[in-house]
Amino acid sequence: METVRAAERELMARLPEGALMQRAAAGLAAACADLLGRVYGSRVVLLVGSGDNGGDALYAGARLARRGAGVTAVLLAKPERTHAEGLAALLRAGGCVAADGAAEEAVERADLVVDGIVGIGGKGGLRPDAEALAGVVERSRAAVVAVDLPSGVEADTGEVRGAALRADLTVTFGTHKPGLLIDPAREYAGSVRLIDIGLDLPPDAELEALQHADVARLLPVPAAESDKYRRGVVGIAAGSARYPGAAVLAVSGALRGGAGAVRYVGPAAEAVIARFPETLVSDQGPAKAGRVQAWVAGPGAGDDAATVAEVLTADVPVLLDADGLRLAGRNAVAGRTAPTLMTPHAGEAAALLGVPREEVEGARLAAVRELAAVYRATVLLKGSTTLVADSGGGAVRVNATGTGWLATAGSGDVLSGLAGSLLAAGLSALDAGSVAAYLHGLAGRFAADGAPVGAHDVAERIPEAWRDVRG
Repeated sequence: METVRAAERELMARLPEGALMQRAAAGLAAACADLLGRVYGSRVVLLVGSGDNGGDALYAGARLARRGAGVTAVLLAKPERTHAEGLAALLRAGGCVAADGAAEEAVERADLVVDGIVGIGGKGGLRPDAEALAGVVERSRAAVVAVDLPSGVEADTGEVRGAALRADLTVTFGTHKPGLLIDPAREYAGSVRLIDIGLDLPPDAELEALQHADVARLLPVPAAESDKYRRGVVGIAAGSARYPGAAVLAVSGALRGGAGAVRYVGPAAEAVIARFPETLVSDQGPAKAGRVQAWVAGPGAGDDAATVAEVLTADVPVLLDADGLRLAGRNAVAGRTAPTLMTPHAGEAAALLGVPREEVEGARLAAVRELAAVYRATVLLKGSTTLVADSGGGAVRVNATGTGWLATAGSGDVLSGLAGSLLAAGLSALDAGSVAAYLHGLAGRFAADGAPVGAHDVAERIPEAWRDVRG
C-alpha cells in the first residue's frame, strides 16, 4: 500500500488542497445514490474515523444531504481528530452528528450505512467500540457501503485478524487493493466499484487480475498447418482402482484445453476409453507411453508413488495435483529443471508447508508465495479466489471468475486436466494456471446458473467459456 500512498502524495502536491478528497467523495456519493435508488428522504448514517476515509465519508454525506437525504455522522474519534473540513461541509449541508448514546438507534433506523472508520493503514481488526457498532450494523436492515475497503481487513494481504465490518458494496479509489481480491477479506467487500481519481501508479503491481482480453491473447489457436501432435500432447497419469472417476474427469478437462491429443496412463484405462474413445491409452507406464509435451500427475492416484516419481523425471512441464502433491517429495520437485505447476487446495497447501489449515486460509497470499519459493514451482492455490504465484517472484495473479458451486467432488480434477492441456499447448506454467482457473471459473458459472452442478457439467461448459472469452 506504500505505492498507493506515494502516488496519492504525488498527486496531491499537484492539485489544489482537498481536490483529491473531493474526487473520491464525488464517486462515493454517486455509488451510494445508485445503491439507494431514491436519495430524497432516505436515512444515511456515516461511521467516521479519524483518517481520510472519514473525510471521504463526510464529504460524500454532505453531497447526499444536499439531495435531500437525512444524514447522521457517528464520530468514532474525538471531534478534534475528525476531519474538520469534511464535518463542517456536512453540517452546512444540513447533516448532523449523533448525540452520545444515539448511535445504535441511528444505525437501526438507517437505509444506508457508510463505513469510513479505518483506511488502508488499519491493522489488527476493529477497536472494541467500533466492533460493537459493527454488530449493530450487521443486525440492521441497512445496506453497507465501505470507503476504499471494509474497516478491519488488512489492505496488503487480505487477512482478517479480528472483527471487521461486512459491506454490500466497496467503493475503492485509484486501484484495487489486495484485500479486495484475496480471501478471507474479499468476503467482506461485497461488490467492488473502482473510482478513477487520477493516480499515476507504477506498472510493477503486486497482484494482477486477468480480464477477458488478457486471456483471449493467451489462448492457443491452431494454425492452418497444425496437426494433433503439433498442437501438443498432454499425458494424464491419474486414477486408481478405487478412484477411476478422477482419471475420467482429468481427461475430460484435458480434451477441452487446447492440446491436440491426450495420452492416458493408469489403471482406469477401461473407464477412460468408455467415456472418451479419442484418448490414447497406454499400459506401459509414463516413460513408454509415447511423446508428450506436458504431464498431469496425481488426481485419484492413491498411493502410486512410483508413477508420480517417474513423471517427475520427465524433461517436460509437469502439473501435480491431489495425491501427486502428497506423494512427490520436496527435493524431487524443487530439483526439476523443467517447469512444475502445483495445484493444492488450502488443506493440501497446509500439509505441504507443515502448518494448520487455518493458517493458510487466513493468509493465502503469504502461503502461495511461500510454497512457490520453497518448491521452486508455480503454485495455483485453489479457493473462492484462486491465487497463482511463480517461483521467480513477481506479481501474484488473482482469479475470481469462479462460484461457490465449484466446490464439488472432481472439480479440481477437471481443472488439472485443463491446465495440463494448456501447458502442452505451449503456455508457461504461470499462464497455463491462470488461464485454466479463469476458464474453469467461467465454465462453473455457466454450468451452475444458480443451481448445484457436478464436475462433468463444468467440463462440458469449458468450450462455452472459451468462446465467451474469445468473443
